[in-house]
Amino acid sequence: MIDTLRKVFSKISDLLGVEWAPLDIPMSRRLQTLGATAWICLALFGEALAIYLFIKLVYSDYWWLAILYGYWMLNDIEICNKGGRTFEFARNWSWWRYFCDYFPITLVKTADLDPSKNYLFACYPHGIFSSGAYGSFATNGANFPKLFPGMSAHLIVLGGHFLVPFFRDLILALGLCSSSQESILYLLDPKRYQGNCVAIMVGGAAEALDSHPGKYKIILSRRKGFIRVAMKSGASLVPVFSFGETDVFRPIDNPENGILRRIQEKVRVWTGISPMFPLGRGVFQYSFGVVPIRTPVTTVVGEPMEVKKNLEPTSEEIDAVHAEFSKRLTELFEREKSKYLKNHEGIHLVIT
Repeated sequence: MIDTLRKVFSKISDLLGVEWAPLDIPMSRRLQTLGATAWICLALFGEALAIYLFIKLVYSDYWWLAILYGYWMLNDIEICNKGGRTFEFARNWSWWRYFCDYFPITLVKTADLDPSKNYLFACYPHGIFSSGAYGSFATNGANFPKLFPGMSAHLIVLGGHFLVPFFRDLILALGLCSSSQESILYLLDPKRYQGNCVAIMVGGAAEALDSHPGKYKIILSRRKGFIRVAMKSGASLVPVFSFGETDVFRPIDNPENGILRRIQEKVRVWTGISPMFPLGRGVFQYSFGVVPIRTPVTTVVGEPMEVKKNLEPTSEEIDAVHAEFSKRLTELFEREKSKYLKNHEGIHLVIT
């Protein structure tokens, strides 16, 4: 009877094109899958769940706690622009180790950084959810403290995330800060901090729309704000590239000028967030779901590029630094791609 049911189940799975995970997978890999599942659930549903819990608290017998928290949050609202509030114990959670080991996410250093200086990490590509940058710079799961002793990492995200109760406290604990110019300049101020590595996803939400497996199309030509910030602060620019980032999900095809792409662009303009559909695998099967695909992501930190401090840079000066950075990023990609990409000969960096 059991054998018959297994055969029927197998035939149905074959007809539906579902490939199930084996039952004898080691516990370590199951924990890694759990870590990746928890991460994508946090990214997709974390803010909605936090808002729901806050509303439930408001309408409960403990409504006074919601009022106290709300009052404290309003008085704490600018912390995301004032250096944040990192707790190393949160960055060291075992969950993050399992998450990074799932792909795995590997952080690679190509040059030593001076702990007495601050650095602006210009990270590419954005991908769907920037898993490489998140694992490398928002957690210690990829061994950032060991590779860069004496340095502190801060991943930059949209300021709107810090308006969500409870959720804001988690991302603040992980070292995340707002993407405002005020916030980044504060973190890079040598009078306040030394050894800060401020990681910014330069391409942003717009670049996520061009994230497709095996392709590396990035937005850089019209992105010059980060150059201006680096010049104003005098912080060195560091090109960072996550090889394999675009292979983590299989998004729906959205050609330029197509209906889906136009809808995505409008939503992005209204909300600042690109409505992507993260098609990956499931928890117990490999064929469909929102869990990221288990594929290596290697985040390579390039050599720092010294930037002369200039509080009032001209357009020509910004363009010159931008051109040099673009050159260095391209060189980093071409030099390292053979180590981390399959069929690398046919893969090229497309800069728009």
